[in-house]
Amino acid sequence: MLTKTNCYQAKAGELDRQWYVIDAADQVVGRLAAQIAPILMGKHRPTYTPYLDTGDCVIVINADKVVFTGKKWEQKSYQRYSGYPCGQKDENAWKLFQRRPTRIMELAIQRMMPKNKIGRHMMAKLKLYAGPQHPHQAQAPIPLEAIHGRPASSGAVWMPEPTPKAVRPKTEKPGREQAAAPASQVETSLPAPPPEAALPPPPAEASLPSPETPPAAE
Repeated sequence: MLTKTNCYQAKAGELDRQWYVIDAADQVVGRLAAQIAPILMGKHRPTYTPYLDTGDCVIVINADKVVFTGKKWEQKSYQRYSGYPCGQKDENAWKLFQRRPTRIMELAIQRMMPKNKIGRHMMAKLKLYAGPQHPHQAQAPIPLEAIHGRPASSGAVWMPEPTPKAVRPKTEKPGREQAAAPASQVETSLPAPPPEAALPPPPAEASLPSPETPPAAE
């Protein structure tokens, strides 16, 4: 007999979206984007449904103060294509940042989203601002700590600080002076072998009679 199991599936009319605000000042672009993308997709909620947009809205302030690691400002490039012949343009990251400061953060998040219609719908919930101010005070956004914060369905949950690991005592290894000790010192330190038991002398051989000399021929 088969038993019927109830599996909850979210519906579009049952969604209650929340608003979060994240300060992107001095934050690495990729690490911050990897934190924002699951919130927009709704993967931080237990009611995540792949075919529905169950994510929340995210406000990013100070998006013009993000940083790159290494030499990505000079080495990383972005391409765009207008659709016309010879319409492909290649632009370095620092040039794009001067022209559109929030575009780098937007592209980093967009490339982590689904490449379909629902992904474009999720990107509409992302609000990027170059300064510390935003016009969404009426939504009462929940402040979320960058990188360390992980939102839950009821609000922002903060991760505890990592506890330092106990330091193990190091065992002293013999140095070169001890390893290169003289041979006489090593021999004296070794225990003397036990004395061998005295073996009995071999038995004396019996004296054989001397052979008789044959008589001389006449």
